Amino acid sequence: METFHRYHKYLNYSHPLIREHFDPDACGWAFGMNVFDLVEWRKRNVTSIYHYWQEKNVDRTLWKLGTLPPGLLTFYGLTEPLDPTWHVLGLGYTNVDPHLIEKGAVLHFNGNSKPWLKIGMEKYKPLWEKFVDYSHPLLQQCNFH
Repeated sequence: METFHRYHKYLNYSHPLIREHFDPDACGWAFGMNVFDLVEWRKRNVTSIYHYWQEKNVDRTLWKLGTLPPGLLTFYGLTEPLDPTWHVLGLGYTNVDPHLIEKGAVLHFNGNSKPWLKIGMEKYKPLWEKFVDYSHPLLQQCNFH
């Protein structure tokens, strides 16, 4: 299963600001799951870096939409990979080895077929639903289930 995509899939390399600062073949990652060292975050002023890239893209010429591209720019060169057995990806678009699911610390429902959607992969819905309290008043108001 392909876990990573290259930066060139997310960013506009015809723009000089992108082309001059980022390797198009650098690996992106599942930005929905991160573990942060907050001391290092403050030391490197990561929030300001994120805002810088957001401001540079007000005209949408660096990337079109989404939260992944500014994250890729902000954390470029600052990431360490997580053990893939710890962070299990693919539960919203592919078949995942049940042994990985059983041992995984984090189950990441990335992809279009998330279990809380009508188009969700049926076999993964129980993994999600065991943590949902459908009797909660807010879920009742939304007619969630």
